[in-house]
Amino acid sequence: MSAHPGFGAHTDPSFKSQPRSTGEVVRRVGVYLLPYKLMALGTIGFALLSLAAAFTYPKLTQHVIDEVITKKNADSLAPVMGLLIGAFFLRELFTGIRIRLNNELEQKVILDLRRDVYARLQRLPVGWFDQRASGDLMTRVIEDVNAMERLLIDGTEQGTVAVLSIVGVLTILFWTNPLLAGVALAPLPILIGGALWYTLTAHKRYRVQRQAASAMNALLMDNLQGIRQIKSFGRERHEDARFGARAEDLRQGTLTVMRAWAIYSPAMAFASSLGIGLVLWFGGTQVLAGKMTVGELVQFLLYLALFYEPIGRLHGLNQMLQSARAASERVFDIMDATAECRTSVQAQPAANSQFAVRNSQLPRGEVRYTDVGFQYSADRVVLKAISLHARPGQMTALVGPTGAGKSTLVNLLPAFYEATSGRVFIDGVDIRELPLETLREHISVVAQEPFLFNGTLRENILYGRLDASDADLHAAAKAANCHDFITRLTDGYDARVGERGVKLSVGEKQRVSIARALLKNAPILILDEATASVDTQTEKLIQEALERLMTGRTSFVIAHRLSTIRKADQILVLRHGEIVERGTHDELLATDGLYAKLARIQNTTFIEESFEKLAVN
Repeated sequence: MSAHPGFGAHTDPSFKSQPRSTGEVVRRVGVYLLPYKLMALGTIGFALLSLAAAFTYPKLTQHVIDEVITKKNADSLAPVMGLLIGAFFLRELFTGIRIRLNNELEQKVILDLRRDVYARLQRLPVGWFDQRASGDLMTRVIEDVNAMERLLIDGTEQGTVAVLSIVGVLTILFWTNPLLAGVALAPLPILIGGALWYTLTAHKRYRVQRQAASAMNALLMDNLQGIRQIKSFGRERHEDARFGARAEDLRQGTLTVMRAWAIYSPAMAFASSLGIGLVLWFGGTQVLAGKMTVGELVQFLLYLALFYEPIGRLHGLNQMLQSARAASERVFDIMDATAECRTSVQAQPAANSQFAVRNSQLPRGEVRYTDVGFQYSADRVVLKAISLHARPGQMTALVGPTGAGKSTLVNLLPAFYEATSGRVFIDGVDIRELPLETLREHISVVAQEPFLFNGTLRENILYGRLDASDADLHAAAKAANCHDFITRLTDGYDARVGERGVKLSVGEKQRVSIARALLKNAPILILDEATASVDTQTEKLIQEALERLMTGRTSFVIAHRLSTIRKADQILVLRHGEIVERGTHDELLATDGLYAKLARIQNTTFIEESFEKLAVN
């Protein structure tokens, strides 16, 4: 069923999972068992002990039929039944221990897998996330990791025990009656052929199913985050249809998997039953001819059941393997993605030491761009030969129309994106020679749309410096003009802000984000000024907080209001990825260029709107 027209109709084609061989998947997943090999061996060992106890059942049954019932030996019945009950007890005891060990091993492996995948996500560059849906990533971390774990734990234990069980029972069958054992193996070509068919065709079906699940989860997360927009535009029915299309894709994908299993599983079960039927036929003939006793035939049939049962389990494991293979490919796409490459080990020791010594004494925050260029692709050039110099404590305002490259320019400073040409320096050190952790330690970012985590106000502000004292916390909140409104809340600093800070107003969220930046106390500040969507009184409070935040810091401000630009030490006017004018407010007015025309048009309107007007005129 085709996707309903609308946003996110298709997932990003660049993030399709790369096909991987079953051997590679098993090898890479198997690495997670190595730290727990003793526990894994214990699980297999108790499974084998349980199996050994089960092996006594056919032999004891044969003895009861031939030696007790047939010969009417009543005195032997109780001891044999005691042994039989004891065998059943040991079987279930060992099974219980196996399950306990298996569960412990399972949860340890899931924890390790999830932590590794999440740690990798945390170290991928910002640009990587720009091309991926959050719901798809969540599906990979939660559902696909679970599928991988099933392969690892159940596949290892059940697969090993099933193979050993088949070998053991087959040995007993040929030792007991080679003729009947040969008859029992007659359906084996059918079982092998069916397994090959399913293995060779199932992977594609499971991959389509996993992709459909991801697409549905991605749409669900997107809609939950945009629920206010959906309601404000009255698009509930539209979104019902879009979600229904994704759910239908998942239904069809799941049904495709189930239809194949509905053919494969009964066919294999029939082949097993065919073997039992043939054995009963030929075995019955031997009993009638006096070549076998009834007890021996029953014993053989019980062992045969123990032979076909693990074969059936292997068919189920084959299904699990194909599902896990598709899931593993999706998880390994994350694990194999190129992480942000600069670490404290990879960075230049001399440059890192120089920077650390300087900033341990007195962080200066001098920033210099030298002929910096950036492009997302060959046909999408964003910045061209940008050169600028921001002295310590200076405020640099960036103005220009939408798409001029203002945000990209400041995003190069904390290395959210890597410049494709030129160099960026902080305190005379090329940022490419610094560990990312060190670099970002000295930069604070206050976004136009502040992001708050779904926790308390205290936790959100302390994100700036996790070990800050309550005194520092309160001082930062007061400086950001948010202490008063926080203390008026019932739970004060322990009040929860809701998802993305939904329980706070825009102005309150902005002031909390400013308090967080104040607490971090970095020498360099990137500020996407955000006072356009608030009332006059709130704007005044935010402006005061921003002035305190910028004091003594090297600030880069993506400006939206003329009042902010007037105070800048230098103003850079960007257009089509180039700096077309630079200077102070008065200097640019005196040149009577683009900025001067802008100032005459806008006065109190937004700068970007004025640039659009200039473009039209």
